[in-house]
Amino acid sequence: MRRAPRFLAAVIALAMLAGCKPLDDTMVLIFGRSMRDQRSFDPYENPLPPPPNSVAFASGNLAADPNTVNVGQPEGVDVVPFTQMDMVPIGTGNAVVAGLVNPVDPTDEVALARGEQLFLRNCAVCHGQNGMGANAYIVAKHPTLAAYNLAGPVVTGYTDQYIYGMIRVGRGLMPPYGWRIGHFDRWKIVNYVRSLQQQAGNGGLED
Repeated sequence: MRRAPRFLAAVIALAMLAGCKPLDDTMVLIFGRSMRDQRSFDPYENPLPPPPNSVAFASGNLAADPNTVNVGQPEGVDVVPFTQMDMVPIGTGNAVVAGLVNPVDPTDEVALARGEQLFLRNCAVCHGQNGMGANAYIVAKHPTLAAYNLAGPVVTGYTDQYIYGMIRVGRGLMPPYGWRIGHFDRWKIVNYVRSLQQQAGNGGLED
């Protein structure tokens, strides 16, 4: 009767000493595959949009103003819908995009700090911490991938509405972020991009 507990203790001790590798090697012999060798994607190797007809988190998180957190109340802002087809001509978009209004004060330090936080979280991987693209994290993985310079003179010439639109619906290789970044947060990123352009000597925030 005492042999079973001793045997179990010996098995546990052996497992602790051996670790996972021997067990994994055994699974390779039996099943032909290892948990150490799994298919994975590099950052942005295969970005996928949300499934059709799904409801994005951001769509139910529209507050009444930039400084209010939506806690489930139905009231909020009325955000006009548009698609990538409305992002022509480049730099301004059509009348729908051009008619958008930036509701966030570009000099609000708290909003700029929030914009920086979101930029570093969502944008710096492809555009770099300073927005110039050359030092983007993705360059080390994909050196030939064009990391767009957001702080340069080209994007400085884009309207706030157009930059907002690119964040929301995407363009070219850039996937849409409208489903994961809320309405007011997109504008905060726009204002932060303007501050990066100003730091780079390319204008940015207007006086």
